[in-house]
Amino acid sequence: QVQLVESGGGLVQAGGSLRLSCVASGVSFNINAVGWYHQAPGMQRELVATITSGGNRNYADSMQGRCTISKDIAKNTVSLQMNNLKPEDTAVYYCAADPLSRQLQRGVAYYWGQGTQVTVSS
Repeated sequence: QVQLVESGGGLVQAGGSLRLSCVASGVSFNINAVGWYHQAPGMQRELVATITSGGNRNYADSMQGRCTISKDIAKNTVSLQMNNLKPEDTAVYYCAADPLSRQLQRGVAYYWGQGTQVTVSS
C-alpha cells in the first residue's frame, strides 16, 4: 500500500544544514510530482519545494538559494538539502506526492507522509 516515510530531521544551529529524505512505496516518483511542505506550530502548511516527474523544480521564495530538491528514481526517493537554516525554518516537514503538479503545489496532494521535525536554534 502507499507509504511515504520522511527522515533526517533534528536539531541544528542557525546557519547549519540538514538533508531530509523521503522513501516511497506503492507510489512512483517517476509518474508523480513530489515535494516538501512544512508546518510551524499554529501556522498553516506551506510549500517548501517541488519537483515534477519531468524534473522541473519549484521553490518557495523564503527557501530560494538555500535548498535543493532532488530525486532518485531507481530508489524511489526524494531529498531536500537545506543550508543556512534560520530559526523561522523550524517546523514539521512533510513529504507529499500527486500525479498532477498543480495539485501538489496547491497543497492538496493525494499522498502525504507523517512528517519529520526540524528545529533551528538561534
